[in-house]
Amino acid sequence: MSSPLVRFAPSPTGHLHVGNMRTALVNYLFARANNGRFMLRIDDTDDERSDAAYEASIRFDLDWMGMHWDVEDRQSARLDKYHAGLQSLIEAGRAYPCFETPEELSLKRKSQLSAGRPPVYDRSALKLSQDEIGSRMAAGETPHYRFMLTHDTVTWQDMVRGEQSIQMSSLSDPVILRADGRFIYTLASVIDDGDHKITHILRGEDHTTNSAAQYQLFEALGYPIPEMGHFALLAGADGEGLSKRIGSLSIGSLREDGIEAMAIASLLARIGTSDPVEVQTVMDDIIAGFDISRFGRATPRFDPEQLAQINSKLLSEMAFADIKDRLDAAPVTAELWDAVKGNIHKLSDVSVWSDVCYSSIQPMQADEQVLAAALTCFPDGALDASSWGEWAKAVMSLTGLKGKAVFMPLRQAITGRQQGPDMATLLPLIQRDRIIRRLKGETA
Repeated sequence: MSSPLVRFAPSPTGHLHVGNMRTALVNYLFARANNGRFMLRIDDTDDERSDAAYEASIRFDLDWMGMHWDVEDRQSARLDKYHAGLQSLIEAGRAYPCFETPEELSLKRKSQLSAGRPPVYDRSALKLSQDEIGSRMAAGETPHYRFMLTHDTVTWQDMVRGEQSIQMSSLSDPVILRADGRFIYTLASVIDDGDHKITHILRGEDHTTNSAAQYQLFEALGYPIPEMGHFALLAGADGEGLSKRIGSLSIGSLREDGIEAMAIASLLARIGTSDPVEVQTVMDDIIAGFDISRFGRATPRFDPEQLAQINSKLLSEMAFADIKDRLDAAPVTAELWDAVKGNIHKLSDVSVWSDVCYSSIQPMQADEQVLAAALTCFPDGALDASSWGEWAKAVMSLTGLKGKAVFMPLRQAITGRQQGPDMATLLPLIQRDRIIRRLKGETA
């Protein structure tokens, strides 16, 4: 394969969520895995909905994920290219003006459906003479423009779905310029992809039919046709679409909830493939394991619980050097990190254990007999990894109790919690005086 150029083309009309981040990631990984380039194109032709704050959010999220683009462009800077492309299509007889209002088109569709016919545009605008078109425009009517499809079969070898064939007579001629002067994605994207020499288009399966129309647009405008791959869209854990919960699955909200970028990347890179999800701590390892041919057609399910589990496992595999600069508030040592990283769900959880080891907490007093015995046989000298086991045995000997009946009251008194890291590794990190005071029920 020659060096590919792919693109991610978000509209700055909202924040990135797991669905469109997956599209970005697939394109990024495909480029990097094949020594290619990754382009960011801002599709900002919708003046009413585009917002600079959303664009800034998109850029921040991509940077945070470690997905750095090699080249960029924006559609609002290329309007002259779209006008030239439209004019070329008009002159070639492949684009034509239409004057139907949205209400008129809606009535046509309802009439077709009630008659049992597919709601395909009837091309009635092609019956207008040049004089009629001129008269209507002179009277102040502004047309929209459609691209005239050729009614043959468009076939391509899809990189995910295999051979795709679409009979174009089943589709309406797509609108490419609205009456308000805004170019539609169908045309603008083709001109961008052609001018930028995009080699591969990787996107969701909801674009499959649209890709057939764009296939003919590439041909009509004289551009090479990129290879295309359409992967299945994500569903929720229950199999339903993500649309109702997409706000809570924005990349920003996941970040605020303590989900790591590499946890998101590890899941999104493998979900929908035949490969198991593997937790990776660096993007290079995800790139090395990426293969677009592994994507299947079955609908993949995105489960926030699975993401949370991946996040916990990721943190447990991270070295202290990876996180030390991100812990501004909590005093954390390498020893503390190694002791607790297997028992946290997000990085901020480490502050809980920093407080347990280095700050005052309110102990839990569960069994006075056990705590009294523990005070009488508390080890002398410096505490180490063997201290907990030897101490617990001594308490068992004094009380006649065994196992959890001893371990739990000691853990509750020393940490103020019923669960947590191995006490053998945690105990040496807490000052002797602090432990003794907590055993006595004091805040320490």
